[in-house]
Amino acid sequence: MTDKAAIRATGKRAQQMIDALAAISASPDNLTRLYLTPEHKRAAELVEGWMREAGLSARMDASGTVRGSLPPGRSGRSGNKSLLIGSHIDTVIDAGRYDGNFGVVAGLLAVEALKARGIALPFGLEILAFGDEEGVRFPITLTSSAIAAGVFETATLDQTDRAGVTMRDALTAFGGNPDGLAAEAYPADSVLGYLEVHIEQGPVLERTNASLGVVTAIASQSRHHIRIRGEAGHAGTVPMPMRRDALAAAAELIVGIEAIARKDRRNALVATVGQMDVLPGASNVIPAEVRLTLDVRAATDDARRDAVSAMLSLARKIEAVRQVSLSFDTYLEKPFAPCGPRLTAAIEAATSEVMGKPAQRLLSGAGHDGLSMAHLCEYGMIFVRCRGGISHNPAEFVTEDDMGAAVEALVETILELARQEEAT
Repeated sequence: MTDKAAIRATGKRAQQMIDALAAISASPDNLTRLYLTPEHKRAAELVEGWMREAGLSARMDASGTVRGSLPPGRSGRSGNKSLLIGSHIDTVIDAGRYDGNFGVVAGLLAVEALKARGIALPFGLEILAFGDEEGVRFPITLTSSAIAAGVFETATLDQTDRAGVTMRDALTAFGGNPDGLAAEAYPADSVLGYLEVHIEQGPVLERTNASLGVVTAIASQSRHHIRIRGEAGHAGTVPMPMRRDALAAAAELIVGIEAIARKDRRNALVATVGQMDVLPGASNVIPAEVRLTLDVRAATDDARRDAVSAMLSLARKIEAVRQVSLSFDTYLEKPFAPCGPRLTAAIEAATSEVMGKPAQRLLSGAGHDGLSMAHLCEYGMIFVRCRGGISHNPAEFVTEDDMGAAVEALVETILELARQEEAT
């Protein structure tokens, strides 16, 4: 039987830790904590302190990731291998407080629970607080986990934020070490797998009245920059048929992109234009240039590629008809990433036990650090119900009971993996 009082107490503790992290923000009016900022440093130092209080040896690595280590408590067939558990502590602008942060808190609370029960594991545990999953400050995502997985591209260090600061310089100012990043990659033979607890960021679990879910894979994703150039002109003197309005072309393209995405429900296809700049940006001037971003995701790589191809074809037609010039560049591409069968089975058994009913399997439309970690090892994810499916929004909310249940499911997953180690 699951101890509901203990789960509730764990959830209450999780909320206190979440609130402490949420108080660290670049803005007094909302939660904004970007990679390699002073706010990221303060949050990382807070997490590092929690790790030490939990009995972990802790350090901040060269990329700003906080790593807390617990060695094996007894011998096992895995030797000195470790199970990695983590998530991220950076946020979007005007964020919710649970995205990413709860995964780090859940890992810490799981370690405390195991210690309180006197459980010695046949493998080590490492809790990871990644610094850059969201990719808000620099035009690249999953920086910290890519470094841990050994797939970071050093050319990324030359990427700049909107203020023109390179990642290299920001990392140095933060106290990191751009030249030491390669040494932070885990050797593949030192890792058992990677686990992450994360809010669902969608409405499925709430609609099915389930507190927890089992992630089967992370959707295929790509991001694109689109630039449309027309011709500026006086808003009162250029006749409509003679205009080369870049914004009107962009508007037609955006509506067309939405229509393409709506046609393919079978492959969970979604497309989002989330950012747009209009130049010169005057009320009495015909827009000469529009720059926009496009994010496309789907349940398969082929479905995503086909959709992007259709969107590009539409863009070329609009370009010809409206006599504008258009560039369409891909700057990020993440393939479909299935979760590992061993970890997925352990999570399914654990979540079903905690909920007292079969756990639901879900595809994650959102990207996570597991996309990077999949290059290193098998990964698995536990989803937690969030109210209204709302995320990347101050209204993001998870109940204390659900957070407590998620921590317990993580503990049971770890114990199931320990039993598997003993049985082989």
